[in-house]
Amino acid sequence: MTGKTALETLYPFLHGKEQNPAARDAGLLHSVEAKARESRETNARFFAEQAGVLLDAAKALAAVYRRGGRLFTMGNGGSSCDAAHVAVEFLHPITAGRPALAAVNLTADVAMTSAVANDVGFEHVFVRQLIAHARAGDGVVGLSTSGNSENLAAAFAKAKEMGLTTIGLSGGDGGKMAKVCDHCLIVPTTSVHRIQECHVAAYHILWDLVHTLLADDRGSATSRDVAA
Repeated sequence: MTGKTALETLYPFLHGKEQNPAARDAGLLHSVEAKARESRETNARFFAEQAGVLLDAAKALAAVYRRGGRLFTMGNGGSSCDAAHVAVEFLHPITAGRPALAAVNLTADVAMTSAVANDVGFEHVFVRQLIAHARAGDGVVGLSTSGNSENLAAAFAKAKEMGLTTIGLSGGDGGKMAKVCDHCLIVPTTSVHRIQECHVAAYHILWDLVHTLLADDRGSATSRDVAA
């Protein structure tokens, strides 16, 4: 399918005849409504199917922090922005009473990333950093809309070998990440935009659940101290 044909398929009201501004705007508004509806429907299906996986991932990540571990985040392109967002959420919680938790964004060091990519290949950019910084008991979250990013798959494989808890957020059928992650949240669509929208909601909820679980621990400890 050519670029022109693809555009004509998506926006047929923009092609083949002189444009009427009112008709054009009506068509574009219809497109907005359709995309918003698709987003809501995809989000609802994702959380209906993946709520249990999300809870298990939160429990696993809370366990990482209980034992003094750190979180590492990674992704490519738009997902690298999400990886940065995840790390910031844990490092700088905006909700009162929630402590900062150690998180390292592996996409942040441009010099390191470009050096490794140039010298040994882009598939190693996250592996090399995990080898240097991570230890058994840490956790890693990686985001890929396809689930097939070679550098993420390689990093997850190395992370499991090193004894890290691995959490993936992907789309479609989960791709390679579904086979190598301890917990993989899969958005049931191939639309990159819909997948990314669900990922944002998922990692915000993951953050909230982890803090809730850790707060419960602190409450239990306080209760034991009082009882003693």
